[in-house]
Amino acid sequence: MTQGPVILEVSVSYALPRAGLPSAVSFRKWVAAALDGRIREADLAVRIVDTKEGRALNRHYRGKDYATNVLSFPAEIAEGVKMPKGFKMPLLGDLVICAPVVAREAREQKKKLASHYAHLTVHGALHLLGWNHEDDREAEAMEQLEREILAELGINDPYTIED
Repeated sequence: MTQGPVILEVSVSYALPRAGLPSAVSFRKWVAAALDGRIREADLAVRIVDTKEGRALNRHYRGKDYATNVLSFPAEIAEGVKMPKGFKMPLLGDLVICAPVVAREAREQKKKLASHYAHLTVHGALHLLGWNHEDDREAEAMEQLEREILAELGINDPYTIED
């Protein structure tokens, strides 16, 4: 499915101590896998946050008063807005991943922590490309694509009970 190398600019930031969290290299690899063959060039940010920040963002942007595992913020640049010198499109958007929620879910679902991070990174990146799971048909298509991408990374089906 590869159309040539994906040119990626992926900024990874940690808003909490990095101990036990995947490296920036891992996040870049997972984003690249999600985008491979689907987009040629992308600029995005991945931010790993604590529960307080995750909850505040989810409440502000989605009206839900709890921290969720991943939030995707597709870039929206109004027509006529002049971007800074050196800025290159396409600016894809931002992913915010809440580390405590991911760790709790991995424990509860008996999944490897890195595998769960990979799944949520792929899931969030697909949202930035416009994939959704608003209805059963969309959800099934998105989940199947996630399974295929993760299998290429050597990661088991994330929708099974255990990893």
